[in-house]
Amino acid sequence: MTEVHGTNMNNDNPLSETPERRQRVQSAEMGMSVLKALARLDGMASLTAIAAEVGESTAKVHRYMSSLSQEGLVAQDPATQRYYLAREAIQIGLAALRQCHPIRLGEGSLLRLRETLQVTCFLAVMGNKGPTILRFEEPGLPVTINVREGSVLPVLWSATGQVFLGYLDDARMRRQAEAELAQATPEQRASLRDSDPIAHLQETVRAEGSAGITDTLLRGISAVSAPIFDHAGRVCAVLTALNPASMFDIRPGGKARLAVVGEARGISAAMGFNGPAGSP
Repeated sequence: MTEVHGTNMNNDNPLSETPERRQRVQSAEMGMSVLKALARLDGMASLTAIAAEVGESTAKVHRYMSSLSQEGLVAQDPATQRYYLAREAIQIGLAALRQCHPIRLGEGSLLRLRETLQVTCFLAVMGNKGPTILRFEEPGLPVTINVREGSVLPVLWSATGQVFLGYLDDARMRRQAEAELAQATPEQRASLRDSDPIAHLQETVRAEGSAGITDTLLRGISAVSAPIFDHAGRVCAVLTALNPASMFDIRPGGKARLAVVGEARGISAAMGFNGPAGSP
């Protein structure tokens, strides 16, 4: 039998941890930290401000800025001496933005809500005719409802529409809400409050960062919706969950609403939104 002597297998592994490789990794991490710091400083800042942001000396940060400049990721304004994100950084950002679609990024949220709450849930965007469902998920025992992918929802009588109304405060949304109010049944009108119910509804949605309804669209069904913001802080989609009213607590602070709002915030973050929670 041939005797096998012990060998250092790490020497044959290109990914083995060596001081040189670890130093390269640390350098890359530091470079990324500097870029992220510059992004947090609105994309343009002095060397002193960047160094303070990352908690390093100006001499050390200057070395990294020089390397990043050579790669076209940052540049320096000759008039102010401030550094700013340059062409290559912009190209990376644009490539990331092209991948940012709320329906694609929201699929995981739909599946989690369906499984954890056992509810029907969907993602909607504002279409030419109103809030339109684009992605739809049902639990194992689906609730019988008459909306599906492609369905257009009312502005006043759906939680989805109310969120769009609350955050897309424009003339078109107001006209659509007024038209629905003019055709409302006495029962529907009874669900609204205040002498100016549309304005009151908008204020409530913004204050709570979400909307909840019961019986106003589908008899015996409650729904809760939350806004999804894009990188510019605009509402680009709405996440909604619904279930029989007897099984679904949609009160502010309740489990269902917190879950929907939390998932919507996660999608917003993936879209590049970094504003305060609940802000447009």
